[in-house]
Amino acid sequence: MSDLIRTSTGRERLAARCRDVSEAPVFALGVISVIILNAVLLGVETYSGLSVEYGVLLHSAERFCVVAFSLEMLIRLAAHADRPKAFFRDPWNVFDLLVVSSAFVPFLRENTTLLRLLRLARVLRTAQFMPQLRVLLVAVGRSLPGTVSFLFVGALILYVYAMIGWICFAGHDPAHYGSLGRAGLTLFLLMTLEGLGDAVHAGLAVSPFSIIYYASYVLLASFVLVNVLIGVVLNALEEAREMEQEEKRAAQAAARQLAGRRERVASEGADELRLRIAAVRSALDDMEAQLDPSGATSPVTTGSPSLAGASAGAR
Repeated sequence: MSDLIRTSTGRERLAARCRDVSEAPVFALGVISVIILNAVLLGVETYSGLSVEYGVLLHSAERFCVVAFSLEMLIRLAAHADRPKAFFRDPWNVFDLLVVSSAFVPFLRENTTLLRLLRLARVLRTAQFMPQLRVLLVAVGRSLPGTVSFLFVGALILYVYAMIGWICFAGHDPAHYGSLGRAGLTLFLLMTLEGLGDAVHAGLAVSPFSIIYYASYVLLASFVLVNVLIGVVLNALEEAREMEQEEKRAAQAAARQLAGRRERVASEGADELRLRIAAVRSALDDMEAQLDPSGATSPVTTGSPSLAGASAGAR
């Protein structure tokens, strides 16, 4: 029991110390600085002249980034030594671990293209230390299902209007409506309202009813669909913020649970110490009873009559 308590206490002490380091603002600032340095190195390597002239320096800086990221990951792993499952429950931790550990995979280290892509992925690790950026990225991910539905509806509207445009304007404006593909490209560009005036004037030259065609298309494609997409993104952003708040509450609950566990471990250690003290006191009482012929079990104190009698008898 005592060995288990000592092992658990040592692991918790290590996790507490590493957690204090990883949660310090200086630690986050240092990691962000290394991430920015890594991004700058990637940009410098795109210039062949600088890459050749400062090749040794760039290689040394890249090694420094790898060592710094590795130490950072080891500290964060040690911060979860008392609860390792919590580390892998966070997708950002898993992403960081994969990106950092990829630098040590033999096949990836030899492939220059994949290695540069993985080094580029390190820039995304900034989200781990910037909560607002992390919320935005999570919101983009959660908005993908709604975005797919938006794209399907937009493609359907574009197809219908492209067919109508081909039927109505193919003979008069073959450069823009001569085929389904050209009509779709023309209408796709009109979503941005670029060249809408010229298209309306060309349509009015064919028929005055073309204004209904363009007005309805602009209303659906440029206003309704765009507002729907904004609504999807805002909804996903709100969900991402709620998830961030839930993670904070879960982290606080885990911290309270850990504090309670430490109190229980300390209490168990104190109980074991009390039992040992009681055993020592009982052993002393037994020894005193053996030394005292009358069988008195008075407490062992300095100047006790029983000890004095025992001392006199011994003399």
